[in-house]
Amino acid sequence: MRKPRALVLTGHGINCDYETAHAFNLPEVGGEGVRVHLNDLISAPEMLRDYQILVIPGGFSFGDDIASGKVLAVKLRSRLLEPLRAFVDHGRLVLGICNGFQVLVKLGLLPNLQGTCAQDVTLTFNDSGRFEDRWVHLKVNPASTCVFTTGMDRVYLPVRHGEGKFIPRDAATLATLEARQGIVVRYTDSDGQLGGYPWNPNGSVDDIAAVCDPSGRIFGLMPHPEAYVHRTHHPRWTREDLPEEGLGVQILRNAVTFARTHLL
Repeated sequence: MRKPRALVLTGHGINCDYETAHAFNLPEVGGEGVRVHLNDLISAPEMLRDYQILVIPGGFSFGDDIASGKVLAVKLRSRLLEPLRAFVDHGRLVLGICNGFQVLVKLGLLPNLQGTCAQDVTLTFNDSGRFEDRWVHLKVNPASTCVFTTGMDRVYLPVRHGEGKFIPRDAATLATLEARQGIVVRYTDSDGQLGGYPWNPNGSVDDIAAVCDPSGRIFGLMPHPEAYVHRTHHPRWTREDLPEEGLGVQILRNAVTFARTHLL
């Protein structure tokens, strides 16, 4: 059986591409993760036709000059926007992790409430004024249309970012995002209740950690699912009885399962 293929973008400061491709290649995920340099994709955008999933991983693309993800977003808009829109229009999946999430919102693919790729939200400097590197508790919205979180409830994943504060353009944008079930994941405390810092590590409005577009097929999140796919990734793996499979696996497996069912 042919495996769904995930194009994992790399180059120019992206630095979680190996881990992300590795995660998609795990037998329990069932995909084929292929690292592709941004320059190669710009030179041959038709290669997108060979993939069912596009992933923009975490890192510091273009050194996060101007603002996190901004330069890469501008480059994608100027060189690849139409191929990317065609990719999405054909029912395929897009995942942005951390820096990739920052890129997608500044590109306008997320949450894309009007369908025009206008920027409706942003991700900016943490309220703490510093880089936050910690593990966070997350609650999945059961009503969300997001393909990537199907069947999920509570998740524990690491964050590592300096500009992860989610801010909508205005109250109306937030209301629309919520009404359309575009808020996929929120930061919580260890009991699953919404809380302030450090549970919400960046001060995101409404404790938002992840959103999707109206189709549920474009997903961006600040936590790193690829950083918890093995038991030994957990910070307390020597002290707790944990399953062999990390909680990030299900997010990626959901994408692969959807692609296998609907796109192959």
